[in-house]
Amino acid sequence: MYRSHVLVCGGTGCTSSGSQKIRDRLEEEIRKQGLENEVGVVKTGCFGLCALGPIMIVYPEGAFYSMVKEEDIPEIVSEHLLKGRVVKRLLYDETVKGAEVLPLQETKFYKKQHRIALRNCGVINPENIEEYIGTGGYEALGKVLTEMKPQDVIQILLDSGLRGRGGAGFPTGLKWKFAAANEADQKYVCCNADEGDPGAFMDRSVLEGDPHVVLEAMAIAGYAIGASQGYIYVRAEYPIAVERLNIAIGQAREYGLLGTDIFGTGFDFDIELRLGAGAFVCGEETALMTSIEGNRGEPRPRPPFPALKGLFQKPTILNNVETYANIPQIILNGPEWFASMGTEKSKGTKVFALGGKVNNTGLVEIPMGTTLREIVEEIGGGIPKGKKFKAAQTGGPSGGCIPAEHFDVPIDYDNLIAIGSMMGSGGLIVMDEDTCMVDIAKFFLEFTVDESCGKCTPCRVGTRRMLEILEKITKGQGTMEDLDRLEELAEHLKSNSLCALGQTAPNPVLSTLRYFRDEYIAHIVDKKCPAGVCKDLLQYRIDADKCRGCTLCARTCPNDAIVGKVREPHVINQEKCVKCGACMEKCRFGAIYKE
Repeated sequence: MYRSHVLVCGGTGCTSSGSQKIRDRLEEEIRKQGLENEVGVVKTGCFGLCALGPIMIVYPEGAFYSMVKEEDIPEIVSEHLLKGRVVKRLLYDETVKGAEVLPLQETKFYKKQHRIALRNCGVINPENIEEYIGTGGYEALGKVLTEMKPQDVIQILLDSGLRGRGGAGFPTGLKWKFAAANEADQKYVCCNADEGDPGAFMDRSVLEGDPHVVLEAMAIAGYAIGASQGYIYVRAEYPIAVERLNIAIGQAREYGLLGTDIFGTGFDFDIELRLGAGAFVCGEETALMTSIEGNRGEPRPRPPFPALKGLFQKPTILNNVETYANIPQIILNGPEWFASMGTEKSKGTKVFALGGKVNNTGLVEIPMGTTLREIVEEIGGGIPKGKKFKAAQTGGPSGGCIPAEHFDVPIDYDNLIAIGSMMGSGGLIVMDEDTCMVDIAKFFLEFTVDESCGKCTPCRVGTRRMLEILEKITKGQGTMEDLDRLEELAEHLKSNSLCALGQTAPNPVLSTLRYFRDEYIAHIVDKKCPAGVCKDLLQYRIDADKCRGCTLCARTCPNDAIVGKVREPHVINQEKCVKCGACMEKCRFGAIYKE
């Protein structure tokens, strides 16, 4: 037994900022101090507060060390782990209150969160099945196989109100019920871990921090619908997640929790991985199944739906990682427990990848119905540099932008759709007053154009035509008629595209037209970008009253566009200016501005 445990984040975010080196140095210093039998070092998944990585927590004190550097480790080991004196100057500021060290759960970032899908992330070693079992892991599977009938499992999910967390929000229990009702010699359970939305990393963090929860839930799904084989479709760009999934599958087989005769009940179920090549369209269920089959990932017409003819033309259910991560806890705690959280039509919690112009970027899990204001201002810590909140993008390329006028909207499936956005898989990108909404719409449409599989004409051609119009507008060449064309094309895509990629591709354009039409008009009529983002509409100028003639801007300019004598106001030659902004960044007197 160790007297202290040091939990070091091993998620992708902290790994990229050097947590592996931190862990190696920590173990080295612990050996030097002769503490290897007293202090255990645990590699965990993501803690959530990614902005502060590398992160480590020392228990039993709960001391939260953030932005840890290698050179900090000797002091932490000698002072805290050896002498029992917490190094307060290295703690996360919010956890220090005078002489008291507050638990992480009392910080603004964590106080309003309620972790179900993320309950083990940052708590256990994801590569050790015994730690998962120690937190109640595989109890739900044991309960299902030994005490319940398949229809009982499905009824629990129906009663819980769990809806798919992958974007569409379809009732999970209903999906399972349809698949269970279809007779077949083989059925399949699939997990969508493709997660292609820009800025989204929710599923990745669950796979890296708690892979066994997905395996357990898929086995439960297999029992409920009568399937014996599962597939996890995970993108190859997630190497840590892939490695930990492989480790978890191997351990589960070794412990008899996957394979044949699980828990001696005669139930057989196994899982295999299939790696995706990063195609966004493979997030669509039929395209994903086509890819697993070894073909190019293109969507198929529906009906028939996968519950009748899915993978290899057999009844199949597909849920995403977060959906599965809720299921064991629903089985153990009961449907009423889950249904008591959230709103009337959106039960439970939702994980969001909070990013963009917000102080606390990272992973948050909040009850459905939490307002956007609470997420941004309280959990997210507000907008940096005192800037104003302008909009939040939810749902990625398939979603829309929520303006400040809806800052107090409770986040759930129906409310987001009503204001022109959608839940999506959980990306939430915050934008401040310096963001151009026309440029944002163009960014997401560029992504969709690149990711369209090209199978259907409305999506293949329609997204391209919409992007061309947006490019015209951001160059100052647009007309008011272009706005009518955008809306006409958008409606055509929504009603005629084969799959959800094309059907939802216009959402970022339509939502920005709905709430920020004045910005489009400014680009077209005034030939100005109000946020100062679109380069073709920008001009950098020098305020003669503020310019000291220090020549720093002229020396910085890559194209010799700035002229002037020493100690005299300088001038920018607009024909030569490449609008890189380097001069404005270097000016010490705030003399350079853009308009």
